[in-house]
Amino acid sequence: MEQILEQIQSFFALHPILTYLVRILAATLCGAIIGLERTRRSKEAGIRTHCIIACAAALIMILSKYGFSDLLTAEGFAEGTRGADPSRIAAQVITGISFLGAGVIFKNGNTVKGLTTAAGIWAMAAIGMACGAGMYSIAFAVTFVILGVQLVMHRFSVGNDAYSNSEIRMTIIDTPEIRKALLKKQEELGITVINSRITACGDNTLNMILQVRLKTKIPFDEVVKFMDEHPEVKSLSV
Repeated sequence: MEQILEQIQSFFALHPILTYLVRILAATLCGAIIGLERTRRSKEAGIRTHCIIACAAALIMILSKYGFSDLLTAEGFAEGTRGADPSRIAAQVITGISFLGAGVIFKNGNTVKGLTTAAGIWAMAAIGMACGAGMYSIAFAVTFVILGVQLVMHRFSVGNDAYSNSEIRMTIIDTPEIRKALLKKQEELGITVINSRITACGDNTLNMILQVRLKTKIPFDEVVKFMDEHPEVKSLSV
């Protein structure tokens, strides 16, 4: 077994390009694992985004570590060069990825959306850099830690960022029955009204715009069923 491992190490030592390729593919795989979970939740950054970020971060890390080997001599840095700092390029990934993460953060009323996605993009860059540095064990360990955190937090609705914010617009004929039905449906779905704007019209109708926080997204068939059961609802959009 030891001889086989030595042969594998010798092979990759003679073919460094293949070593770099393995690291980039490992980073891309980590990106696909986390990106798949994000895609299933219809988030702004999905599989392709995470794969590209991880792949590029791994490449930058490889460049930072090995891109200046031609400037080195057995005694140190070659004469006339300023020296190679392996952390110089890698450090810029943290700054650069912050701008990409900021692009998925936006304010919706009194709430901020996209923070978890931005944090995932930032973490994905770190995982890609770890693969680029050849630290496969820690890269895959962190990948599954992040995946576990996302799944657990969404399943048990832990923390405010496990809830989603949405806007509900409806036009109803104002009756005691429909008010009671709306309150009952609010309790069933666990809807929290953050902000509301209600306009009364002359024909006994109400135009309502509600900023709400949801534990789970409201299915389309649930909306249609509610409208069929309550003809007082003239229009409803979520």
